[in-house]
Amino acid sequence: MEEFDYIIIGAGSAGCVLATRLSAIEKNKILLLEAGGKDSYPWIHIPVGYYKTMHNPKTDWCFKTEPDETMNNRSINYPRGKILGGSSSINGLLYIRGQEQDYDTWRQLGNVGWGWEDGLPDCLKSEDQERGASKFHGAGGHISVEDQRIKLDVLDIFMNAAEEVGIPKVDDFNKGDNFGCGYFQVTEKKGLRCSASVGYLRPVKNRKNSKVVTKAHVKKINFNLKLIIF
Repeated sequence: MEEFDYIIIGAGSAGCVLATRLSAIEKNKILLLEAGGKDSYPWIHIPVGYYKTMHNPKTDWCFKTEPDETMNNRSINYPRGKILGGSSSINGLLYIRGQEQDYDTWRQLGNVGWGWEDGLPDCLKSEDQERGASKFHGAGGHISVEDQRIKLDVLDIFMNAAEEVGIPKVDDFNKGDNFGCGYFQVTEKKGLRCSASVGYLRPVKNRKNSKVVTKAHVKKINFNLKLIIF
C-alpha cells in the first residue's frame, strides 16, 4: 500500500497542470489517476484526427445533453475526453481565451480571482507562443500555440466580405475582444497536437516523486476521520 501527499483524480487539463506543478516540489509525492487510457492512439496527435476521437468510447466519455424542449426534445452529443490529457486530447485545437467582459462579469458576481486581469498572467505562463512573447502572449510555457498551416482562398474572400459590412479582420483572438473575423491559432507543436498531457506530463514523466495510473476509474472516496475530543 503506497502513500501519497496528493492524489489527483482525472488527468485532464487541470489534473495535468496540478501534477506537474506539485511534483516540481521534490518533497511532494503525487499520484495522478485517469479513468481512460494512455494517449498512444495515433489519431490523438494528428490535428484532423479529432473526427476519429470524438464519439469514440476509447477516447471519449460519449456524454449526451438532457433533452431540450427548445430543440424538439432532442439531446446532442457532448464530447469529453476519457484519456490522458482529457478533452485537450480530443478537441478541435482552437486557442481562444474568451471575451474580457465575461471574465469580469464572473468576478463581479463574487468569483474572486476570475477577472480578465486576474487570469491573464496564468495564460501567459502556460503559453509557448510561436509569435513570441508580448503583452497578451507568453513564450516558454508548456502549451505550444501556432498559426494554422492552411490558408484557403474561400476563407480570405469571406473575410473580405465581412470587412465590407463592418466586421474587421482580426489576426489575434486572445486580446480580450473577439469581435472580428480571421484565422484562429491552434494548440500545435510542429504540426502535431499539443495537449495538456503532451505539454505538461510528457516533459516530467521521469520524476521519481510522481506516478500516473491509467484505467483507474474513481467511483467513491472513503474518508477515515479521527475525532479528537479535548
